[in-house]
Amino acid sequence: MLQLQNKLFLLPLCAVIFISCGFIDLRPVGIDIEPGVYDSILPEKFSPVIIKFDTEVIKNEAEMILQISSDYGAARGDIFWRDNDLYFVPVQGWTAGIRYTLSMTGTIRSVDGRESRLDRFIAFFAINRNPPPVLEWHSPSGSASIGTGNNIFEFHFSRSMDKLSVESALTIDGAGNITHEWSADDHILNVIPEKSLLPWVAYRWNLRDSAKCIDGVPLPRSYSGHFTTDSDQTLPYVTEVFPVLFSDGSWYPTGAAIETGLGLGHGIAVSFNKPMGESALRSLRFEPSLSGRTEFLSDNSIVHIFSRDPEPEVFYTLIISGDTRDSEGLKLGSDFKKYFIPDIPYLNVLSFTANAGSVTEAFPITNRALPVYIDPQTGELFFSIRFSLPFGLEEKINTPQRISLVPFFPGMLAPVALQYVSWISDDRLFMRWEGLKASDTDNAVHFYKLTVPGGRSGVSSAKGIIMKEDLIIYLEAIN
Repeated sequence: MLQLQNKLFLLPLCAVIFISCGFIDLRPVGIDIEPGVYDSILPEKFSPVIIKFDTEVIKNEAEMILQISSDYGAARGDIFWRDNDLYFVPVQGWTAGIRYTLSMTGTIRSVDGRESRLDRFIAFFAINRNPPPVLEWHSPSGSASIGTGNNIFEFHFSRSMDKLSVESALTIDGAGNITHEWSADDHILNVIPEKSLLPWVAYRWNLRDSAKCIDGVPLPRSYSGHFTTDSDQTLPYVTEVFPVLFSDGSWYPTGAAIETGLGLGHGIAVSFNKPMGESALRSLRFEPSLSGRTEFLSDNSIVHIFSRDPEPEVFYTLIISGDTRDSEGLKLGSDFKKYFIPDIPYLNVLSFTANAGSVTEAFPITNRALPVYIDPQTGELFFSIRFSLPFGLEEKINTPQRISLVPFFPGMLAPVALQYVSWISDDRLFMRWEGLKASDTDNAVHFYKLTVPGGRSGVSSAKGIIMKEDLIIYLEAIN
């Protein structure tokens, strides 16, 4: 009886609902998510996340409540629809081994007027769920003090790494161009700078978390460190400058002081208190200028080899630049100077003898002409020249060709010719000339000009031994 009464009560109520509101569909909006299992794995880098609705929904509202994020932040992706299914494809692809979280929190409305309140969270991986790699060890260690040259920076990882991603993620500020070398099945990376580092400078390195292992899982965090190139605290300086002589393929100290002991064929050696860098080869200069090249004698000494011997009796200054660096890159700091005068003599003429000794003059001859007797029949003149140094074989051959005797006054005198040459000794030259003419009875005086040329292109007794300047003797030809 009671059930009948309840039915009779509900019938008018339903009639009221149908009459006043029309039919109302109270079914929830059906939703299915792929991936749908917690911590499942999407197989590919660009595998889509799919939200499937069982009816047509208001699309922009559904898109707004969909979010996918990870520890790296919100994932950016392309969203599109296929019928009632909403697709999300990451722009840059999923990262392997990273846990992503899909969340849909909000109200979904279908086109037919139904509403559903969603509060769904699903965690998933892509490609794999392998553990991330870890930087286990590195050198230099934190705050290390190192040298500037021959450095190799080491990074040891817990897993085999993807080379390109690691090399792109690693920076060493200020190190310039670097070379990467991998070993131990790509667990160990050696980084080698192409050039030496600067001394007494703090360097910093950084390894971003974009570095990945071989199966694509990135580092869980970024790593960084710093070191200082200050292990060498000793500044370079010059310890000695001395003349050296080349013999049997090597340079040997002469034992003389540089100030007055630099001789012909010598080089100048410079020693330092420590091994020097390549800049030492460009460190030397001379005032006045001297040409040559510089080579290493040892790791802490150099030798300057002259392309031409210094000039005799010239006061020189050897300067080593303060910018010269040692092997660690430390500078001298200030110019080093050494003064010297080469121990190289000038060649001089000591005497001139003519007419079998009837005319002998020591030099210098000042402001006068020498009378010499000419054979009136042959026009011959005999004389000898004594030099201050002995001549070598080659120089004995070349010297007579450089000495000249020419008519000087009056201008109509005929040319003369060299008839005979002989070296009486290593330092005395005998010459016989013909075609000279003595002064005539009309008081016409005849002069001839004898020239022994000096300078670099003049007479030399040995390589580098030259006359300072031309020697000119005016000869008065008399009967």
